[in-house]
Amino acid sequence: MSAPRSVRASFTFWLIAVAAGVFETVVAASQQTEDAYPQVAIRFAIFAGAVFLAVSVLRGRPWARIAIAVLLSCVGLLSLVYEPIQWLLAGNSATQWYSDADVATRAFAGSRLLHVVAVVAATALMFAPQANAYFRHSRALRTA
Repeated sequence: MSAPRSVRASFTFWLIAVAAGVFETVVAASQQTEDAYPQVAIRFAIFAGAVFLAVSVLRGRPWARIAIAVLLSCVGLLSLVYEPIQWLLAGNSATQWYSDADVATRAFAGSRLLHVVAVVAATALMFAPQANAYFRHSRALRTA
């Protein structure tokens, strides 16, 4: 059984999320010193793990769907939105930020927004009814 449309679309959104993360990492690293290299290496290891999990989800591996949901849809998403939410709750103005931001900062923020939307979409699609049937079928084939 090939992956249904919802799982294929989820896979595409996971790749979009990874691409956005890579872009954010490059932008952030370009504005820092050499001390950023260990952090960049860690992020690229996470991106490689995300692609591995997304491919495993596409292949119908139920464990991968749970792993990516916990690691990236919960923990990863929280890491993406925590700081901006705290900043807004501290009384800062998004419109003032936008008028003060340079091109690199705006590009980073746009990419971060795309990243968040892609993770939410990928997660929702990965648990759509067709996806659930696909993973049940896949599990049944492996246990048979």
